[in-house]
Amino acid sequence: MFSTLKILWSSLKMALQELRVNKLRTSLSLLGITIGIFCIIAVLTVTDSMESNIRSDLKSLGTNVIYLQKWPWDGDGEWWKYINRPQPKYSEMKQIKDKVATSDAVTFVFSSGNQKIEYGIDYMEGAEMLAVTMDLEKMQSVDIAVGRYFSPAELLQGANVIVLGANIWEGLFLTPEAAIGKVMRFANRNCKVVGLLKKKGESLMGGVINDNTIILPYLFARTIVDERRYAEPFYMVRARPDVTVGQLKDDLTGAMRAIHRLKPTEENDFALNEITTAQDELESIFGNINLGGWIIAIFALIVGGFGIANIMFVTVKERTNIIGLKKAIGARPSIILLEFLLEAILLCMIGGAMGLLFVYAGTLIAGNFFSSFQIALSSGNIILGLTISGIVGIIAGFIPAFSASRLDPVVAIRSN
Repeated sequence: MFSTLKILWSSLKMALQELRVNKLRTSLSLLGITIGIFCIIAVLTVTDSMESNIRSDLKSLGTNVIYLQKWPWDGDGEWWKYINRPQPKYSEMKQIKDKVATSDAVTFVFSSGNQKIEYGIDYMEGAEMLAVTMDLEKMQSVDIAVGRYFSPAELLQGANVIVLGANIWEGLFLTPEAAIGKVMRFANRNCKVVGLLKKKGESLMGGVINDNTIILPYLFARTIVDERRYAEPFYMVRARPDVTVGQLKDDLTGAMRAIHRLKPTEENDFALNEITTAQDELESIFGNINLGGWIIAIFALIVGGFGIANIMFVTVKERTNIIGLKKAIGARPSIILLEFLLEAILLCMIGGAMGLLFVYAGTLIAGNFFSSFQIALSSGNIILGLTISGIVGIIAGFIPAFSASRLDPVVAIRSN
């Protein structure tokens, strides 16, 4: 056993020495493996990171929330089916709350972009107004940095109060504390700042609230924008903890059909959208991206495998005399086979490690350019990359190693 390990150790040292002596030949042979591993792990790293970020965004949007809207999220471009549907109305809120017992929170929301907000001689354009009623904070992350959110009385009375997104208050005030309590001009109306939102950064899924958002009570907002003509209002309805989203959807369907007085033969004139619909579509997209990465990588690995096989055949040819001597002093064919197989695996592992190193460098560069998008090389992908490298090494190195193990020692010693 000890002599076997000694032979294998000397073979590994010899393999490393060959790498140092024949740098160009080795580098060209490893290029295919490096590219293949880079393609696979880079694609998996990006898709895994995107999926992680999107799942986090989806969670913040509410996985137990139904979005009652005019337009379905999976309408397949058939807009003519939905263009004449009625918009959800604020006046329907009480009926929805009364008829849908499986919900514990209902809020009516609409947004309007390209708004102007002023403070003194300073102003910002392109802000997004978000009009809300009660219970928004139960379904969305309303992270207050300084100040507070609206009180129930302010929402019910339509008070002239606002909560500013991070980009708004950072652009108009030196410090967040300086913004609280200030009276600003929004759409030519005076309004008081009661709260400031924490920085959210860019989101892959968007969301109801972002850093350019100005939140205000619905009854105040409707004096600025008529949502029935200039916006796309919608309801957000949250399921009770003991109720599934499917049950809530069924109850909400029945309630809305009754509210709209639809006959049994008539189709729904509303859409009930849920986060799982978007999630299923995204998983399909990620699957296709991964498949494309694997196809590219397989071709690169095939080329790399031939390169490794070629270098191993050359190595066997160069060491034929040494192989003959080893067999003459008692080395078994299995030892010779294992010796060259380990060398092929080592070569592929080095190529794979180089590919992983390039992926890691790419994640560091991407992190500097996309601070809001968290991308990281996971330990699982590192293990996968090295495993694939090892498998390619076994496949590519087996035939050269087998041919070396079958050499006749007398003939091998006498070869030039």
